[in-house]
Amino acid sequence: MTFLPGLLAFLLALVHLVAGNVQSFRAIPRSSWLSAAGGASVAYVFVHLLPELKGGTVLASVPILVGFFERHVYIVALVGFSLFYGLEVLAREFGHDGRRTADEIFWLHIGSFTAYNALIGYLLVHREQPGQVNLLLYAVAMGLHFVVNDYGLREFHEASYDRLGRWFLAGAVVVGWAVGNATEVDEAVVNTLFAFLAGGIILNIIKEELPEERESRFWAFAVGAGSYTLLLLFV
Repeated sequence: MTFLPGLLAFLLALVHLVAGNVQSFRAIPRSSWLSAAGGASVAYVFVHLLPELKGGTVLASVPILVGFFERHVYIVALVGFSLFYGLEVLAREFGHDGRRTADEIFWLHIGSFTAYNALIGYLLVHREQPGQVNLLLYAVAMGLHFVVNDYGLREFHEASYDRLGRWFLAGAVVVGWAVGNATEVDEAVVNTLFAFLAGGIILNIIKEELPEERESRFWAFAVGAGSYTLLLLFV
């Protein structure tokens, strides 16, 4: 089992390096496969990830908060959702601000997603539930999520993303995995990180699916969500 997280880290990194070669992902209306991938990622969060985070988060270690916050996991998920929403708004506002250069906007976007990918790689090692099946379910969901993120970042930054951005994101997954191998954390920290990640996944999928110009395929999103839900329920 020890070699599997490392193998999965390299496979997830590979997603960012090869996804741009699939020309159908760049089409408008939006590729049905992208919408299905988004649906599967969201299903993983709601059906598998959040319900499994029963051990509380680091918020529970603060005495004054224990009685006030009964659902620490969802508060942390909300923080993750809100933070990535704020970063996305900031990046797009920079795009309409004549004082900002394309490089500044690029590094804001890529910097935040590099940290995000490093967290995903780190959590390949530190799992909320042990076992190869849970690890594979996580890796598949994150691989599908990477395809969606890759599409959005490539559309926003075009050649800059292909030249530099995708390499930073790919490398971040492997670096996160390596850091995970070198550190030990308790269950509350792992739960906090997974809850934060859950919020980020939900926001990043929504922002890719909802804009009208994307012409997204709701039926494909529903099929992806329904199919992965069935897999999660019966595995």
